[in-house]
Amino acid sequence: MNQLIMIDTHAHLYSKEFQHDLDAVIKRAGEEGVKYIICPGVDLETSERAIELAEKYDTVYAAVGFHPHDASKAKQDALAKIEELSKNPRVVAIGEIGLDFHYNFSPPDVQKDVFSSQIMIAQRRNLPVIIHSREDSNEVVKILQNKINENKEWRSAYTHPLSRYPAPKGVFHCFSGNSNRAWDVINMGFYISLTGPVTYPEKPNKINLMIEVAKNVSAEHILLETDSPYLTPVPFRGKRNEPAYVRYIAEKIAQYQGLLIDDIARASTFGAHRLFGVGNYPSPTIAYKLRNSLYLNLTIRCNADCVFCDRKGEAIIKGHNLKITTEPSFNEVIAAIGDPTRYDEIVFCGYGEPTIRLDLVKKVARWIKDNGGKVRLNTDGHGNIINHRNIVPELVGLIDAVSISLNTTDPKKYGELMRIDGERFFPAMVDFAKECVKYKFDVTMTIVNIEGIDDARAKEFVEKEIGAKFKNRPFF
Repeated sequence: MNQLIMIDTHAHLYSKEFQHDLDAVIKRAGEEGVKYIICPGVDLETSERAIELAEKYDTVYAAVGFHPHDASKAKQDALAKIEELSKNPRVVAIGEIGLDFHYNFSPPDVQKDVFSSQIMIAQRRNLPVIIHSREDSNEVVKILQNKINENKEWRSAYTHPLSRYPAPKGVFHCFSGNSNRAWDVINMGFYISLTGPVTYPEKPNKINLMIEVAKNVSAEHILLETDSPYLTPVPFRGKRNEPAYVRYIAEKIAQYQGLLIDDIARASTFGAHRLFGVGNYPSPTIAYKLRNSLYLNLTIRCNADCVFCDRKGEAIIKGHNLKITTEPSFNEVIAAIGDPTRYDEIVFCGYGEPTIRLDLVKKVARWIKDNGGKVRLNTDGHGNIINHRNIVPELVGLIDAVSISLNTTDPKKYGELMRIDGERFFPAMVDFAKECVKYKFDVTMTIVNIEGIDDARAKEFVEKEIGAKFKNRPFF
C-alpha cells in the first residue's frame, strides 16, 4: 500500500477534460497517495461547481474567486456572491485571483480593482488566497503588501506568536518568478507552488525558473500542485494532466533538493495543512527521518536563540513536529530508533542543543555503536561551556562525525545571529571545532545562506584555519 500522503493544492476538476471519468481520476489520485485536492474556481459558475465537487467527494475542497482573465465579469453582485459562497464549510480559500497582463483578457485597471476587492473578501472571511501572477509580479506584490498593511490581523491566529515565519496568507500558484522573488513572497507569508514545468529537461543556455526555485527554496515553503488538466509533468507531457501525477512533481523537487519524495510529500502536506487547514497537525516526535538518516530530538532547550531558528515557534522541520513537551528517556530513544543499521547514520539533532543532555548523548551513542550504527552530532559547538569541561575526549569511540554551526567568522555578527555573547562563545566554538579535528572526528562546519554572510571567507577559515569541511546550508 502506498504510504505517501500528498495534497494537490490546485486542480480544476470541473474542466470539460474530466467530464467523462472524474470518478476514476479521483480514485487514481487516492491510489497514488493524494489525500486531498484543492479545486479553485475562476469565475462564479466554476466556483459553484467547485463547491459541488467538494460536497460530493470527501477528498476535495474548494476555493472561490474570479481569475484575472474573468475580472470583467466580476461586478459587485458577483463579488458579493463569491463572499457568500466562501461561507460554505468546504471552501478553504479565495482563488484563483490575481493579475495577468500577458493576454489582458480583462483591462489591467479592472484586474487590479477586482484583485483588491477579493483580497478584502479573504480578509473579512479570514481565508487565505490563491494567487495567479503573470507578467507583472511587482504589481501583485505591491497590492498584496498594501492590503496586508491595512489589515495586519489577517490570518494572524494561524501561526505561533513566537514563530519566525509570518502568518500564512496564501500561495503563489504555479510560481513563475526566480528564487529571489520567491523569498520576497515567502517573507510576506506566502507559499509558492510548483507544477509540471519543474519536471521538464533543463536546456543549455536557457533557465527554467521553476527548476532554479526548486534548487534554492527549502521544502518548508513549497506546495505541490498539478494545475490539472494543464501543465502535465514528464513522463506524461502532451497528455491530459490529473492529480495522480503530482508525485512526479514531488519526485523531481526531491531530486533537486537531495531529499526523498517522502520528505517533500511530508513537508508540502504540512504546508497545505498550515495554509488551508486540511489534514492533521503532526504529533511531536523524538525520532524523525530525512533521506535515509534518522535524527534524534532530545531537547528543545538551547543556550542560544538564533534569529533563523523556529525553536520557540512551531518547531516544524519538513513536516516533522519537534515541539516535544517532555524530554525522552534512554529507553524511549532506543525504542524510537529500533534497528540502527537500517539508516545511513543516526544524528543527534533537534531544535535544541544536544550537548545540554550530554550523558544521554553518550549513553545512546554507545548503544548505537554497539548495535552496528553510525553516529553524527549536530551542535552549536558550545558543549564545553555548557558542561564546564572539554567534552571532546569523552566522545571518542561514540561519535563518528560532528557538524558544527559556524554561521559567520565575525564574532560580533556571530553574537547577533545567535543572540549570545559573541566575544565569549565564538572562540569557544572554534576551540571545540579544533579539538574535534585533533581527535580525528569527521568534522563539517556550516553557515546559513543569508544576506551579509561572507561564505568565501567562511570556507577559507574552515578549511585552512580549522582543517574541517565546509558546507553552506539553505536558510529555511
